[in-house]
Amino acid sequence: MADENLSPGNIAKALGVSDGKVKKAIKDLGLEPAAKRGVCSFYAPDQVAKIKAAVGA
Repeated sequence: MADENLSPGNIAKALGVSDGKVKKAIKDLGLEPAAKRGVCSFYAPDQVAKIKAAVGA
């Protein structure tokens, strides 16, 4: 369900890191969004765990 997915900004807020760090981690990991709404990308909880590990939060 799309409501469980998080945008990069919300992931950054939840992890306490900058948006830039999250966006860089997403790019470096080559993650594709689980859902898109307009131009906004949303990532699934399992992807958030990978992002968290990549930013060291």
